[in-house]
Amino acid sequence: MRIAIAGGHGKIALLLARLLADAGSQPFGIVRNPDHLAAVESAGAEGILLDLEEADVDTLAEKLEGMDAVVFAAGAGPNSGAERKLTLDRDGAILLADAAEKAGVRRYVIVSAIGADEFDPESDDVFQVYLRAKSEADADVAGRDLDWTIVRPGGLTDDPGTGSVTVGDEVERGQIPRADVAAVLAEVLLNDRAVRRRFELVSGGTPIAEALA
Repeated sequence: MRIAIAGGHGKIALLLARLLADAGSQPFGIVRNPDHLAAVESAGAEGILLDLEEADVDTLAEKLEGMDAVVFAAGAGPNSGAERKLTLDRDGAILLADAAEKAGVRRYVIVSAIGADEFDPESDDVFQVYLRAKSEADADVAGRDLDWTIVRPGGLTDDPGTGSVTVGDEVERGQIPRADVAAVLAEVLLNDRAVRRRFELVSGGTPIAEALA
């Protein structure tokens, strides 16, 4: 499979790229900073240099030609303001969906956030805007005629992966290693799991393949 990962220099994206490459697929990491291309390539992916906040649909669609799937794993980051939560976490995800449709790529997997629909619409707190951005992006993607999967992980850690998770429409709040999120994404992509499903995800006691079956 040829799989494009938006936010290709992120921690989850790099872990996912390595898993996909080791499984015989060809990942492509979309990054805006040329200094990040080396890390993307070290993870087994080919780099695509493009800024999601500046690109138009046609330009991105051209980069997606021939892809079998796209993954939105981009994010403005913890030190960014509310405006970038909307321009990247929301609008970037929507742009990727627009471009995927234009390029004829049906498979779309998006990394969202646990409890995204619980945002306070009256609040301008950055975290609440972040949840709003994720919720609105999810709603847009879920309304399309794409083979989408929306993954909503809990609090992310850099602990080693365990290979076991808890999955559900709603789960008790908790944490999960980024390595396990990446493994879930790989399972979803490589084995065509959870098509047109949205689920929350934290650490747990069920092996990933079993949890997603």
